[in-house]
Amino acid sequence: MHILIYSYNYYPEPIGIAPLITELAEGLVTRGHQVRVITGMPNYPQREIYKEYQGKWYVTEKKNGVTIQRSYLRIKSKPNLIDRLLLELSFIFTSLPQAFNGKRPDVILLTVPPLLVSLPATLLGRLYGCPVVLNVQDILPEAAIRVGLMTNKRMIQFCEAIEKFAYRYATKISVIADGFLENLVKKGVNPQKMVCIPNWVDVNFIRPLNKNNSWRSNHQLNGKFVVMYSGNIALTQGLETVVAAAACLRHIPDISFVIVGESKALARLQKHCLACGADNVLLLPLQPREQLPQMLATADVGLIVQKSNVISFNMPSKIPLLLAAGRPVVGSVPDNGTAAKVITESGGGLIVEPESPEALAAAVLELYNNADLAAKLGHQGRQFALEKFAFEQAIESYEDLFFDVIGQRRPTLDKTEPLSEPKSIVDVSR
Repeated sequence: MHILIYSYNYYPEPIGIAPLITELAEGLVTRGHQVRVITGMPNYPQREIYKEYQGKWYVTEKKNGVTIQRSYLRIKSKPNLIDRLLLELSFIFTSLPQAFNGKRPDVILLTVPPLLVSLPATLLGRLYGCPVVLNVQDILPEAAIRVGLMTNKRMIQFCEAIEKFAYRYATKISVIADGFLENLVKKGVNPQKMVCIPNWVDVNFIRPLNKNNSWRSNHQLNGKFVVMYSGNIALTQGLETVVAAAACLRHIPDISFVIVGESKALARLQKHCLACGADNVLLLPLQPREQLPQMLATADVGLIVQKSNVISFNMPSKIPLLLAAGRPVVGSVPDNGTAAKVITESGGGLIVEPESPEALAAAVLELYNNADLAAKLGHQGRQFALEKFAFEQAIESYEDLFFDVIGQRRPTLDKTEPLSEPKSIVDVSR
């Protein structure tokens, strides 16, 4: 089948939804489908068009069998609400010509956010006479309102109207966690219209490795108990809590905190480290994807951090990664949220009160002093990732969904053995 993916974020953006959608698109190609991706010029997380794409209105590329059609974005490095709106509008208007520049799709997959892109995707679905599957990665504007990103009442009403439009006209809605289902049902969305397909991780690429590796050595972390946060640094995280927790433990020279993120955000955190006297924090820019397995293996503890006002259904994509790496997780997250539920269900980590440096430091200290507990949590988390977050399960679910909405049955393939620890894997992280 021919699948058109409408996604604002895509390769080579290193974090967030981009790696996931890239893996999905390329995975669908390997299963015999034709895949075309409509996306913007890469800019995340720096909020600046990557150098090789600057000054261009349209770019068409081919990568691993996927046709990638990029279009111009109007983007600001420090956007206000109007800038964010203009960014989405620019993507809507510039992407439409690209969307029509290709073969008629059998199905359209649209990722949200951004929310306004549901307008052109719905139009395309009508003009092409094909179903539109809405892939909801975050529920807007609700999530933005909760953390204070959106306060203008008229803008909220406008976005809520777009949200209702998107849910009403989508043929099917895929969500990434049960909490999303509950939220949308309360908003009047028919449960029969929705399917839950969790975000995934390549469990053969991200897997338990020896922590004494070259990445650890290259960053002078040999002999250290490494507590790591890696990923987006935004309003919803509150990484100041991690810095303050590190300051609480600076009297233990064996413990080092590592925060990996976008350079501009790290510059702000550096000031906080100096103010707190947290000289046991190593701040690093986002790492190349090929270094990710060894970087995660370096961690003795992986962190998931959210502010207390984060909306309950938020599901960080870092959770499957940390669990798959076989490292114990400490979740400084609201105990009534999806993140806490998944970490607890996995048996792979500890939950502590959000925005409490003392609680976070105590959990880290508990794992530092109890190697058996840390190993147990890491093993349980890895097994959970194999059972719940493996990529093969996710891509089969998407295939089933696509065949369902076009009224066909997925061709029967030879069944592989149930997922388990691979017997022999080449260490691609070397």
